[in-house]
Amino acid sequence: MTPDIDLESLMVRYQQGDLAAANSLIQDVSPRLHRYFVVQFSSREHADDLLQEMWLRIHKARHTYRPGEPVLPWLYAIARNIRVDHYRKSARTTGHEQALDETPEVETAAAEETERIPNLDVLLAPLPESQREVITMLKVEGMSLEEVARATSSSIGSVKQKAHRGYEKLRERLTMLGLGKGQVGELQ
Repeated sequence: MTPDIDLESLMVRYQQGDLAAANSLIQDVSPRLHRYFVVQFSSREHADDLLQEMWLRIHKARHTYRPGEPVLPWLYAIARNIRVDHYRKSARTTGHEQALDETPEVETAAAEETERIPNLDVLLAPLPESQREVITMLKVEGMSLEEVARATSSSIGSVKQKAHRGYEKLRERLTMLGLGKGQVGELQ
């Protein structure tokens, strides 16, 4: 992945109509944004659709990016708005849908072993949306507190508080699953 300074120059060139810069930006940032959507919705199908929507909105709003500002917070603010729009839209439509009977899935020995150590999506799923979002940006994407605060339209203190509460809930969950400090990395 490209350092932020390169993302900024790619974004400026993209604003000026440089197709190669746009392609480079898409290649560098798409995996991050896709992972963000997967963590938020626990569905690769939704993540794929939302990523496509994301790039359409970025293309339409690229003129609003201010050169010299960090690109990632600007992108994640757009991603957050897409997530909220998707949530609102699905909340309106799910009231009119009827659930189908679920078919049981066949489990294999490998799946059982994988379930013993849950993946990050499963661990983060029970957290409130705001905590899940902050932890993903901080720990998965490696964004700074300032960048997360800007992307979520929050204060740095609020980001710290959400992260701390999320870490506490994750520690409790890992302890309940019998995965102590020796078996998983320390959350901080």
